[in-house]
This record gives sequence, C-alpha cells and structure tokens, in this order.
Amino acid sequence: MQKIHAAITGVAGYVPDDILSNADLEQIVDTTDEWITSRTGIKERRILRKPGLGSSDMGAPAVKALLEKTGTDPDEIDIVICATVTPDMAFPSTSGIICDKVGIMNAINFDMSAACSGFIYMLTTASKFIETGTAKKIICVGADKMSSITDYKDRTTCPLFGDGAGAVMLEASTEYGIQDHILRGDPSGRKYLYQKAGGSVLPPSHETIDARQHYIYQEGQIVYKIAVSKMADISVEMMEKHNIASEELTWLVPHQANLRIIEAVARRMGIKREQVMINIQKYGNTTNATIPLCLWDYENQLKKGDKIILAAFGGGFTWGAMYLTWAYDPK
Repeated sequence: MQKIHAAITGVAGYVPDDILSNADLEQIVDTTDEWITSRTGIKERRILRKPGLGSSDMGAPAVKALLEKTGTDPDEIDIVICATVTPDMAFPSTSGIICDKVGIMNAINFDMSAACSGFIYMLTTASKFIETGTAKKIICVGADKMSSITDYKDRTTCPLFGDGAGAVMLEASTEYGIQDHILRGDPSGRKYLYQKAGGSVLPPSHETIDARQHYIYQEGQIVYKIAVSKMADISVEMMEKHNIASEELTWLVPHQANLRIIEAVARRMGIKREQVMINIQKYGNTTNATIPLCLWDYENQLKKGDKIILAAFGGGFTWGAMYLTWAYDPK
C-alpha cells in the first residue's frame, strides 16, 4: 500500500495596502533607515490601520483567494486551522471567524499558538488528518496583526513587525507532499520573548495598560543567538536524516524574522542565497504569515518535485523544520 502524504495543492496570501517604511519610522522613534536595514534587512512592512479590523480580516481574503484559485467549493473543506498570536478575540477562534466570513459552514475549525513556529506546528497537525484519511481538504492559514501588540515607542522592536496572512490547501498525494517534520521546544526560554499582560495571569487593567505591558517584550541578543543555533541545527538535521546534499535542496523557506538570522542559517546548511526564499525586506516579521507569504511570492518559481525545507523559531521557545516535495507546477 502506498504511503499517503499531505501535499500543498494551492497557496494564497493577503497583505494590507498601507505601508510603514523605515523613513516613516524615523518620524516616530529614534532610528534610521540605515540602522534598521543593516541589522534586520527590513525596508518596509504592511499595517492594517483601519479601526475595528483584526487578523481574520486578513485571513479571510487569503482563504477566499485560495478557494477561488483552486476551484474549491467552501462545502468541500473539512478542516480550517489558523495559526496566530493575535487572535481577533479570546474566543471564538479566529479560524471560526474566518470560516464565517468566507462561507465555510460545516468544517472543523480551531486555532493554534506556537509563536513564530505556529505555521509549521499547524502543518504537522493538519498532515495527520490527511495521512489517516480523516480529512480530504484542509486549509491552514497563518494570520497576524502584529501592529496590535507592537510598541511604537520601543525602537528595538517596532521596526521588526508587520501585518499579513497566508493560506495553503492540503490534500492527499502518493507522490508528493510533506515527507517529515521535526518539532522542538524549550519552555525555559519563555522569559526572553513574550507578551506580559492580557492573559489570565495579568488580565487587562489600568495598571497593565499604563505600564505598557500589552506589547511584545524581547531580549534581542539572546533570542538572536538561540534562533540562529536552533533553526540551523534542526535544518541540517533534516538534511542529514534524508541524505539531502546542499546542492540537491531546491529551496529553504525560513521564518522571516531577521535577514542576518536567515543568512546565518543558510551558511550553516551550506546552501546559496539563490536557494533561500526571502521577502523580509517588504513585509517584516508577520509571525505566522511569513512562511506562507514566501510560498505565495515565489509560487511561480516552484516546480513539481522541488525539495523544500521549511524552518522556524519562535517565542516560548519553539522551533521546527519540515521537509516536503512540491506538488504542482506554476499555473
């Protein structure tokens, strides 16, 4: 009996129209375009500015576009999962809100939170439903409105993050798809990258708002060092496990957190820059949307059978790598 793989059969993305450039940030905080670019590789990021809009308002158009380009009726979808750290609200799930907005009425829906590793964690979870025959069509959407938890008075973090969403369709294949995954976590790292208030430990109050505790907190040097080590090690581990030589790997799709991290991981893997998907310069770190937005941007360059490794590192700490073969040629 042939092994069933969960294959990506379509990808779509959505980013807001409004652009926040480095020049714009120079007017807000004490920073410069040269400082931001040299340390992060980011030139601009997209911001969902209109009041009353959340992550679902980016996830929904991405999912709608995915349904249209794959010719899929909403009633065909069995499961919708949304990876996010900025849900519309505590409950109901953002995935459920997205389903309501695009007309997916009977699908299982739930959210996943694993910080910037959420998209790989989500794909791994979804693949098991496909491999066991429990589901035929699954939509995985990564959506984050990072501007909602970014402190634009903090020059060390506000240049890093942007808003966006990306979605992929998963279906069964006996030839292509997800071949393997490695997921890891070190919860002792939670104190270096997190949002202090807004949960059950520190619910919103005048005190937490006045103390600006509802924004991203990061100890950048520690996070940078560990992110390079963990993303590189796990990606090399995946290559060695499957005997993939550096020249045989078609693409590395890394989480877009920092260009220097991406370049360091590529060097450790022994691959060329031309083998790495990079779009951090125009979107910044969109957390759970970075990997699908890369796939969306590079879709026309992908070919059936391409060997691809996805890699991510996130707060918590969480990290992971996934090896897959691409399932379709450019349309």
